[in-house]
Amino acid sequence: MNKPSSYAIGTPGTPWGDSEIATWRARQVKQRDYADDVLKAIEPMRSLGFDVSQYGALDYAGEHFPLLAVRSRDWRDELPVMLVTGGVHGYETSGVHGALQFLRDHGGDYAGRANLLVVPCVSPWAYERIHRWNPDAIDPNRNFREGSPSGEATALVTLLAPSRGRILMHIDLHETTDSDESEYRPALAARDGKSFEPGEIPDGFYLVDDTENPQPAFQKAVIEAVAQVTHIAPADAHGDIIGSPQVAPGVIEYALKKLGLCAGITNARYTTTTEVYPDSPRATPQQCSDAQVAAVRAAIQYALDHPAR
Repeated sequence: MNKPSSYAIGTPGTPWGDSEIATWRARQVKQRDYADDVLKAIEPMRSLGFDVSQYGALDYAGEHFPLLAVRSRDWRDELPVMLVTGGVHGYETSGVHGALQFLRDHGGDYAGRANLLVVPCVSPWAYERIHRWNPDAIDPNRNFREGSPSGEATALVTLLAPSRGRILMHIDLHETTDSDESEYRPALAARDGKSFEPGEIPDGFYLVDDTENPQPAFQKAVIEAVAQVTHIAPADAHGDIIGSPQVAPGVIEYALKKLGLCAGITNARYTTTTEVYPDSPRATPQQCSDAQVAAVRAAIQYALDHPAR
């Protein structure tokens, strides 16, 4: 039987209160700049044929973070909508930079064929701290629902509400890192007053399909495209990837809506969550971003080739 987590903050077996959250927040140090890395990279998209709009803002202890979305300027109601989200977890770097790279290098490829809606960085405070949670120690990616305690999640849900039934494909760009096991899962156990059970970080790229709306051919197309860029995570000795049964090479399933995950916000026919492994000795930071771009392009192309009926 595992003992309660011995994380540095809190009393083992007792959920955090306001004091523990404040202690945790005080330890989070800004390590990079959202304005420099993301806002400045989004601005040139206007000259590439996109509209940039602010869909919300977050204010945390005197820090102001505008939330920006990029969409096709030639938006046509009869075209399918392709949604790309990144930076739901701020520390997952290639999700943010992969979304930006896709827009810069390939966004124009779909003019007249699809409406693109891209939100490169859902969680800017966490991006700057290279963390998973927002300042209230809340994981946005368990809270994409009405009445959410996460401002990041609420803003995105509100943005997408008018288009929810018209989005054909939604790909949400993530990473699984070694720090998930060394920091974030122990912190989660401590925050919730539970035991920490060590797990295994998969070496390679994988996808998360929707248990309630599985699309195996769609996932397979994305995996095959990414395999040209980086290696695909194998299942462990139990046939699992990160504790869930592998249902196809490099693919597991979660109940997206039930768990409040970002990829479950809409009623899109095609949904997936990418998981890149940036700590692999077999992958570079650029390769991780390239893998995200390959995943986005394959997801859009499959959806265009197999529109909902």
